[in-house]
Amino acid sequence: MTKGYNLPAKYVIHTVGPIIYEEVTDKEREDLRNCYIHSLQLAKENNIKEIAFPCISTGEFRFPKEEACQIAIKAVKEYLKKHENWFEKVVFNVFTEEDYRIYEKNVK
Repeated sequence: MTKGYNLPAKYVIHTVGPIIYEEVTDKEREDLRNCYIHSLQLAKENNIKEIAFPCISTGEFRFPKEEACQIAIKAVKEYLKKHENWFEKVVFNVFTEEDYRIYEKNVK
């Protein structure tokens, strides 16, 4: 975790998602899930109440967007269920229209 400096955020939590070379394995699914869980935990430990996530691993790292979205949403929902009322805001910050449509479809 680093300071946000000139960004519109006080902090940046850095995480590196899995790189997909061929087919997605269960280990890579779990690694992606842990990116979200560990980031949420680090935010909680540092009394951060709002967090935004990019589409981790879906660009150059080639994780299929639809599956990555489903993993992200499920991981965040599971964490929030265990830590009710902690976070005031969780945002999935998407980069493309395609990403937006995928998240819009899956977040419901």
